[in-house]
Amino acid sequence: MCEVFAGQDPQRYRPVNRSVRIDGHSTSIQLESAFWTLIDEMSASQGLSTSRFLSLLHDEALEINGSVSNFASLLRTSCLIYLANRSQSAETGSNADLQMVAAE
Repeated sequence: MCEVFAGQDPQRYRPVNRSVRIDGHSTSIQLESAFWTLIDEMSASQGLSTSRFLSLLHDEALEINGSVSNFASLLRTSCLIYLANRSQSAETGSNADLQMVAAE
């Protein structure tokens, strides 16, 4: 069983830093490569650039929660939610994408 996980391509868990602008401030976010792949997919599914998607996600989390103490962790768990919703959609035969309500 562990071979499936342990034998994965090391490039998937290689840390990748990306510079992004959030709230007008440049910042760097480090995530594993596999998470960036999913975030790029999530962004595209919303018709947004990854930078714009991240900025909107941060703004919405800030509005809902009052603060965002660990944005990298928020991104990782968002990827898990995206995968769970995608899996559920596949099981039910639904083609509905995960939709974000973006206040612009």
